[in-house]
Amino acid sequence: MPSLDIAQWVVVLLSLFLVGFSKTGVSGAGTVAIALFALVLPTKQSTGMLLPLLLVGDVVAVLSYRRHADWPRLLRLFPWVAAGVVAGAVVVRWVDDAQMRRLIGGILLAITAVHLWNRRRGPDASLARHRPVAALAGLLAGFATMTANAAGPIMALYLLAAGLPILGFLGTSAWFFLSINAFKVPFSVALGLITPATLVFAAFTAPAVLAGAAAGRAVVGRIDRTWFERVTLALTVLAALRLLV
Repeated sequence: MPSLDIAQWVVVLLSLFLVGFSKTGVSGAGTVAIALFALVLPTKQSTGMLLPLLLVGDVVAVLSYRRHADWPRLLRLFPWVAAGVVAGAVVVRWVDDAQMRRLIGGILLAITAVHLWNRRRGPDASLARHRPVAALAGLLAGFATMTANAAGPIMALYLLAAGLPILGFLGTSAWFFLSINAFKVPFSVALGLITPATLVFAAFTAPAVLAGAAAGRAVVGRIDRTWFERVTLALTVLAALRLLV
């Protein structure tokens, strides 16, 4: 178990609550969780400690929305995502903790900028309408998830831009992240990111993820998504800048 003070434990548990909430409610909450987690724990260590907990949330999300996936779209993405994961594993092998912090901060800022730019273009000019964008989204998602567990905003941008209905978005996201996070496990073990200690930590803190997932299911139909998106983006930018500094 990591040696944390009370304030740090509060941040960790809040982060994990947001992980669960992002899996069944609003996916943008996951970006904030990743940034907060990396602020409290050593950056490389944080990615390995978070992965088993992400899988807990993924299982809950699949059980909740398993019948609503867009499988043709997923099958087109998977080969590109796998290539991105392999590239990300190579990068993780050679960067140190300070470089990893800056990499996560840069990825989060870049994702936020692209999201805002694409939203201003409007649905008729959405990037998701172009075939090469699926390949690029897959590569970036694979790289971001291996280096920073940060594929959530990329996939949210791509799937929302593709015009999926809310249940289709949730179901497709659920199966995507369960598959790709499971695919990452052998790489994370080989890199020393997942260890017996990280599994003990996951077992101890998993209830926070489950509580967040329950909250997400309870409010998903009633939350003001515009307001929540603005708050999420603002917190993401602040957390990313802190990581860069």
